[in-house]
Amino acid sequence: MTESNNRPALTHINGCGEAHMVDVSEKNDTVREASAEAVVVMHPDTLSMIIDGRHHKGDVFATARIAGIQAAKRTWEFIPLCHPLMLSKVGIEIRPETKRSQVHILSHCRLTGKTGVEMEALTAASVAALTLYDMCKAVQKDMVISQVRLLSKSGGESGNYQVDEHD
Repeated sequence: MTESNNRPALTHINGCGEAHMVDVSEKNDTVREASAEAVVVMHPDTLSMIIDGRHHKGDVFATARIAGIQAAKRTWEFIPLCHPLMLSKVGIEIRPETKRSQVHILSHCRLTGKTGVEMEALTAASVAALTLYDMCKAVQKDMVISQVRLLSKSGGESGNYQVDEHD
């Protein structure tokens, strides 16, 4: 469905302007994938503590990775009108970038189904970043979570999307 100005219409708003869950029952099952990212900026000492394994709560990156995976699997519980999905893959890559004093989090979700996994990928990256913040807030409260964004998606009727490398 498109608006008269040839821009896509909001799919979660019906003809009366009311929010509703999109009916995907007539859609074909296709392989759908999405990747997202988040960045956590922190003091060099905080990042060093994490990398060196000196954090008293344990392995910060492992905990953030598990939290991101769990969040992706439960996205439908957090985001109104999302469909519960049977994800076939959730991957979280956490890369410390010491020169920039930040942690780059990449998530990737996949399934074969009737609706996309963009929200699951975004939720996974976001919750992994939030978990990293939560575990380190005792030593640094002014960390910044930024650049939460969709990097790519494929599958489904709306086609593929890839973020411009210059963004």
